[in-house]
Amino acid sequence: MAAKFDESEFIDTDYEASKQSVGLGNVTTTTMSSTSPSPAPGSRPPTREEIEARVSDAHARLAELKRAQEQLERERSALEESRRRRAEFQQGREEMLHHLTRGVEILQEAEFAARRDAEQMAKTLLDMREALGKVEVLKEESWTQENWTTELTRALTTLENARMEWNSARLKWPVLDGAIKTDQEIGELGTGTFGGLERKSFVELCRLGLALSWPVAVAILVGATVITVVLLSR
Repeated sequence: MAAKFDESEFIDTDYEASKQSVGLGNVTTTTMSSTSPSPAPGSRPPTREEIEARVSDAHARLAELKRAQEQLERERSALEESRRRRAEFQQGREEMLHHLTRGVEILQEAEFAARRDAEQMAKTLLDMREALGKVEVLKEESWTQENWTTELTRALTTLENARMEWNSARLKWPVLDGAIKTDQEIGELGTGTFGGLERKSFVELCRLGLALSWPVAVAILVGATVITVVLLSR
């Protein structure tokens, strides 16, 4: 009777298990290798050329910003200068309007006063010339024995009128009073100590000169004596 064989008896179970393990390991490794993420292109570090390009771009942007800042500074300076000049213009205009308006008013008043004074001065001058002419024609030599009393009364009246005219002019015009005081001061100076020298005699002048110069003569004499004594003592 033929014997029956079981195929499972001739299969090495350990070999099959290890084979399956190896196969599973390869499948797992392949699967993990295929599923691991690869590095993205943007995550890589920049190259030297890219860094140099970025640096150049930064320098260019800084230079552009600097030029813009300088332009803004120039515009700011121009605006400040315009504002200063505008303020100077407004202030100067207001100041000149005030000064010129006030000056015109003052000069108008002064001109009116000067014209009025000139008119009054012309009238006073005319009256004084008339009074002067009346006084100049008063000559005592033309009086006679018969009319000298009448002429004297008439002359005194003329002089009194002229004196009133003169005093009125002095009150109106102080320059006349100042001129009279100056003439009086000059006259008083002329009649002082040295004012009458021309009326003194030669002897009086010698005495006066001696009285003025004797201190100097004494000083010179004393100095000469001292010098002589010093020279002789040597």
